[in-house]
Amino acid sequence: MNSEINARPSWGVFWMIVSGLLFVGVTALVKTIGPRLPAAETAFLRYALGLVLLLPAIPAIRRARLTPRLWTIFGLRGAVHTVGVALWFFAMAHIPLADVTAMNYLSPIYVTIGAALFLGERLALRRLIAVLIALLGAVIILRPGLREVGPGHLAMLVTAVSFGGSYLLAKLATDEASPVVVVTMLSVTVTIGLAPLAALHWVMPTTLEVVTLFGVAVLATAGHYAMMLAFRAAPLAVTQPVTFLQLVWAVSLGALVFGEAVDPFVVLGGLVIVGSVSFITWREAMLKRRAITPNSVATKV
Repeated sequence: MNSEINARPSWGVFWMIVSGLLFVGVTALVKTIGPRLPAAETAFLRYALGLVLLLPAIPAIRRARLTPRLWTIFGLRGAVHTVGVALWFFAMAHIPLADVTAMNYLSPIYVTIGAALFLGERLALRRLIAVLIALLGAVIILRPGLREVGPGHLAMLVTAVSFGGSYLLAKLATDEASPVVVVTMLSVTVTIGLAPLAALHWVMPTTLEVVTLFGVAVLATAGHYAMMLAFRAAPLAVTQPVTFLQLVWAVSLGALVFGEAVDPFVVLGGLVIVGSVSFITWREAMLKRRAITPNSVATKV
């Protein structure tokens, strides 16, 4: 069965669709909680509860040889990701699902810029044009001067930068540690980083809120696993365009379940950004370079 999956790109598309549905489920569950709990506390509970799912990884952590350099990378990544996660949960409580989903597509663009600035990745003219077009997509979504750009939208801009930085640090870490160790250490460091922020304005969560956030952790973990299956089955150039379906589902869910208005500019801007990311991914595949730009779901919470 595994050999069949690895040989068929259609399985890559299938698992990417599953991954997208799971991540949309994550955003929907977080949206149901609303702003009653502070964003830092909501994020902390999601990661703290999610640690239960990572217990099987303890033997791998104990076997790993964590050098001072790795500890530094893990610490920096945890700090950067903590900021992004806290702001993402804040944005979820203040702006529509579609806006959050569309603006999250910017993370791979920031990864491309960061790779050129800090990792020596060459930013060719075509890739530079694609980056500029993606940033234009963000302008289409925000439309500064034509509508009010609230704290939620500003939070998502910083979130995308933070997740991009976290991905670049993960790239450095995976050169020296296994993916299981890298993922587990992220969860541990983010939980630690969020703990004092959550304690500042702690509100006692209800049983339903705790159960909901555990569901968020389960769906996010399953989403990342499905994403890994997609990466094994097909190249990023095949699976990347499928991620636009997440925006379709987010728009539909926001309108049908949460009564959010459908904003055609958000859809258009999201399509522009996804198209740019897909082009960069396709170019890297054609040139057979070491992949730097991640799939847009690789930078999810």
